[in-house]
Amino acid sequence: MKIIFTSDTHGHVFPINYATNKDENSGLFCIAAQIKDEIDGNTLLIDGGDSLQGTPLLSYYLSHRDEYDFNPMAEGFNAMGLHYYTLGNHDFNFGYDAIADYAKAMKAELICANVNDKRGELGIKKHVIHTLEDGTRVGITGAVTGYVNFWEQEKNLTELEITDPIEALKNALDEIRDVSDITVCIYHGGFEEDLATGNRLSDTEENQACKIARELDFDILLTGHQHMAVEGVMLDGTYGVQPPDKAMRYCVLEANKEDALAGEPGTESDNLTTRCFAVKSELRPVESPGEAYREILQSHSFMEKMNENLQTWLDEPIGCLEKEIEPEDKLEAALNGSKVASMFNQVQLELTGADFSCTSLANEPLGLHKEITVRDILGIYQFANTEEVKEVTGAVIRKALERCAEYFAIDEKTGKVKISEVFLQPKVEHYNYDYYAGLWYEFDLTRPVGERVVTLKKLDGQEILDDEKYTLVTSNYRATGTGGYECIGNCKTIRTYPEEMPDLVIDFVRRNSPVGEIVNSRFTCVLP
Repeated sequence: MKIIFTSDTHGHVFPINYATNKDENSGLFCIAAQIKDEIDGNTLLIDGGDSLQGTPLLSYYLSHRDEYDFNPMAEGFNAMGLHYYTLGNHDFNFGYDAIADYAKAMKAELICANVNDKRGELGIKKHVIHTLEDGTRVGITGAVTGYVNFWEQEKNLTELEITDPIEALKNALDEIRDVSDITVCIYHGGFEEDLATGNRLSDTEENQACKIARELDFDILLTGHQHMAVEGVMLDGTYGVQPPDKAMRYCVLEANKEDALAGEPGTESDNLTTRCFAVKSELRPVESPGEAYREILQSHSFMEKMNENLQTWLDEPIGCLEKEIEPEDKLEAALNGSKVASMFNQVQLELTGADFSCTSLANEPLGLHKEITVRDILGIYQFANTEEVKEVTGAVIRKALERCAEYFAIDEKTGKVKISEVFLQPKVEHYNYDYYAGLWYEFDLTRPVGERVVTLKKLDGQEILDDEKYTLVTSNYRATGTGGYECIGNCKTIRTYPEEMPDLVIDFVRRNSPVGEIVNSRFTCVLP
């Protein structure tokens, strides 16, 4: 049997980078074109979720979906011939109706053992048995990380219940084990351990793939969420994979029991799954669009008008800067401040009136043209985050800043500052470095991690006191404590705002053009 697996495609249907308006080798239509000649009755096509967020295409569609009788993501997966999929954490960002619109347009079956649908419109199955052309019975179940309950806005979960994924998967496995020849788990979550060293990466239950492999006995574990390239790993009889994000690479797995039993080369006992399937896999890059892609595009000509409307919307001028912001190098910005982050923080401070604000930036080094369009804003703020105000103490702020200071490491050979591997492995997480506004703070990078915050004051010079209470505005994502900021997550939320940050930034630019350089913090680093 063969499995073609995608995950974390994040709205990438067409081979285009909307922020730069340039072609790229990515997207579901390109994947569909690339795999069309290798699909047969013994091939399963599966997706691991996080489909409805990530590109302006989806942002535009979700705010104009009443104008169209198709769903662009569903069109991409349907063109592939997808059989089964599960939900990712970002698929919940837009509420029940957005998921329902997507699920109803999908030809594939939705499998998610730990999501209970109170309204009953999504057609979620806990598990399925798929019989291949050669008679092999494949038992399939799936689950999304239970951290959806921590991250997601309450209003988006009123019709849905997310339960413990381990328990739900165990129950599903009990149902399919004896009526299938091979078992497959689709898990929208990642590996909580370093796959090379076995070291624990986090104490949270955001990622539990290693636990699933050890405590349950699936043959194949299809993971996602971390955006980490895992071509193949064997964990206690379970074979795991994970493709990176944005539909730029996909996994191809082959499982063969005859080879395993025959003792073919490369099928030693330590390389066999629970049921003695020998599995091999590879991550394939998406190739440049060719004739097969153009045929798919022609068959989807009904989407052209939406794409034209999208481009018009993206190119709508909204204002300007006094001076262009060049793309900001990640390390340089972290050491010396980010003009883009200062703008985001100013938007949050003006909206909420909080004492302090913190924000993060996407992994890509993006800046802003002098003349700003909707495209530019959606390129630099790529998530549908809302805002929360937390009641924090000075001690909490200090602890959060110590986590930020952990972003830096000292190169033993050169003695120069570099980005810590903690923020690069197993997943690149520049977005977990926060920039603060309303503060005067200083890091001393010659000091040990956890002891680097040497100055902490208000902008007027007043000391921030450990036991004094303050207000901090941050994204709903960071407000959960995600990214190593449990100290923030444990604080009381005193206000929430429904507006999404991209819309707020667009409004800010419109009201304040030409926008000059914004200085709302004092920050320095003592270097080695």
